[in-house]
Amino acid sequence: MMNDVYAKLKELGLELPKAPAKGGVYSSSRVFAGNLVYISGCGPVIDSPVAGKVGKEYTKEEAQVFSRNSMLNVLAVLQDRIGDLNKVKQAVKILVYVASDDDFYEQPYVANGGSQLLVDLFGEEAGAPTRSAVGMNVLPGNIPVETEAIFEIEE
Repeated sequence: MMNDVYAKLKELGLELPKAPAKGGVYSSSRVFAGNLVYISGCGPVIDSPVAGKVGKEYTKEEAQVFSRNSMLNVLAVLQDRIGDLNKVKQAVKILVYVASDDDFYEQPYVANGGSQLLVDLFGEEAGAPTRSAVGMNVLPGNIPVETEAIFEIEE
């Protein structure tokens, strides 16, 4: 039997937020090759604004939560595009940008917040994406983490 993503979210004590508003002239999602969906970068803002760099204003543990929250926003955009997250066949790739202080080198640790959420929701095989985690000097709005993703969905 297929995993119910919404039941799993509830079990984890999480709610899917409303998809974040776009911050410019672009598409927040795009379907290509028939069954792949690209989600533009989403920040970690759900309830209240966050601003600053990891390794300076925020610890790696706090940033890992921001990574998870960024992924929740990615999933909210995906749901708006496809209507039902249970249509996800697999998480193909994520790219996690981390606004990092000059001496912070643990971007992969931060990115685990989003990766782990995908594994928790879709299982190890379908949920563990290919991934890059990169440090940046600054991100839009001074957010600490931004995540973009590609998902394969049922045709």
